[in-house]
Amino acid sequence: MNPVDLSALVRDAAVAVLEEHALDTSVLPATVTVERPRNPDHGDYATNVALQVAKKAGINPRELAGWLAQALADNDAIASAEIAGPGFLNIRLAAAAQGAIVSQILAAGDSYGDNDAYAGKRINLEFVSANPTGPIHLGGTRWAAVGDSLGRVLEASGAAVTREYYFNDHGGQIDRFARSLVAAAKGEPTPEDGYGGAYIQDIAQAVLEHNPTALEGSPEQVQEAFRSAGVDMMFAAIKQSLHEFGVDFDVYFHENSLFESGAVTKALDELKAKGELYEADNAWWLKSTDYGDSKDRVVIKSDGNAAYIAGDIAYVADKFERGHDLNIYMLGADHHGYVPRLKAAAAALGYDADAVEVLIGQMVNLLREGKPVKMSKRAGTVITIEDLVTAIGVDASRYSLVRSSVDQTIDIDLSLWASQSADNPVFYVQYGHARLCSILRKAAEIGVSAEGADLSLLNNELEGDLIRTLGEFPGVVAQAATLREPHRVARYAENLAAVFHRFYDQCQILPKAGESAEPIHSARLALAQATRQVLANSLCLVGVSAPERM
Repeated sequence: MNPVDLSALVRDAAVAVLEEHALDTSVLPATVTVERPRNPDHGDYATNVALQVAKKAGINPRELAGWLAQALADNDAIASAEIAGPGFLNIRLAAAAQGAIVSQILAAGDSYGDNDAYAGKRINLEFVSANPTGPIHLGGTRWAAVGDSLGRVLEASGAAVTREYYFNDHGGQIDRFARSLVAAAKGEPTPEDGYGGAYIQDIAQAVLEHNPTALEGSPEQVQEAFRSAGVDMMFAAIKQSLHEFGVDFDVYFHENSLFESGAVTKALDELKAKGELYEADNAWWLKSTDYGDSKDRVVIKSDGNAAYIAGDIAYVADKFERGHDLNIYMLGADHHGYVPRLKAAAAALGYDADAVEVLIGQMVNLLREGKPVKMSKRAGTVITIEDLVTAIGVDASRYSLVRSSVDQTIDIDLSLWASQSADNPVFYVQYGHARLCSILRKAAEIGVSAEGADLSLLNNELEGDLIRTLGEFPGVVAQAATLREPHRVARYAENLAAVFHRFYDQCQILPKAGESAEPIHSARLALAQATRQVLANSLCLVGVSAPERM
């Protein structure tokens, strides 16, 4: 029985005892909290529901806990339920109920951990969206790993997820990029506000190879020749880098298309008609303070050109018009101001502001043996996705970026993450999976099978700890989806690997050489199969491979 099922069982028992004593059942929470106590002497699980609702129900907490303990003890799945302190309940599961978790995992296979919390929901998940003016830097690489993992977690929770990359191909940064390419093609110094790095030289040369006459014509024609070809080449390189990182998108949305299609004009005209824009100082302003923003935002500047938020407004409208129920933006550390303005844009257009979420990611620092890593030679000013992957590989790169909350700045020590040691979290988890695969191969060689195993034999402390840890996985996935925190799955995988290794060190899974297989060996083999499955499912959700040999 996993914590989710136990929570429902405890709530049902609480409803029954309150009704039996003619007390109000509406005081009960929709979901009863059931947790693993830190001290195993306090039972397998504990709940404070009696303390939580007793006063509202007009009853002493210990008395309510006593009624509840008796009701739970009468259930075959519960070995014991004991009152502790002022009204806590400590619960121990029956061995058969614990064994049922193993059976459930083996029956569910790859789908174990899935839930239907977002069934029927269409979610637009926009992440990375780096400007096509240079390679993906570390911040964008973090969003690539976290965004893809979040998409997997949301899909495991029933959502239909559209992974989207917003291609910023409109505005001043593209002009600076084109001028930098032209200068490189002419052998001139990089413009003061331009982009440097070897990649600029490479793209400029590629443009000339593709179009030998690119430097001919008026300055405007030359600029456009390098802009159009250069942006396409840069974006192709970005897409290839992300693909090699294991991240692909369903939609590549071009910012420029919003202007070319008239979507920006349409959205702004709609806001003007609704009175959500006003004119002041020869500019047009969005009444964003009406929707919680710190100040109104300029949408059309005094020179008549659209401000950046104009494209944002049209883009919000486009996402809703495509039928998405929830739109999640994953933005960099310097984008805090976008949170209120995007919500204000949605609300002004008549959409639900709560259907717009903005996640802000913090910086990533690279270290080698505790010392900062220098800038990339290729990019000139930043460390790129290729630099990280070259140093530690795709799996370690993704895992190192996913395993921490995005609101934390993280330091990645390349020496640690490249090592094959238990100190390297991804190696530790993957080694646990590979070790389990080795056990399963050995079992097949010597003819030990888990088929028909008596799982009630799994009743010692280490077996129980492993089983209960396995049972937590569905709740971890659901929580990761609800809180938009895929790092919870990575941390869970590390904990599961640690619990398994403790079990492995103390419990003989297969018979020793010359011994006959006993029923306990079959039961432990089934537990090993279930553990391998959950480790594989965890690694899949963070976008990391589950090797069978290491």
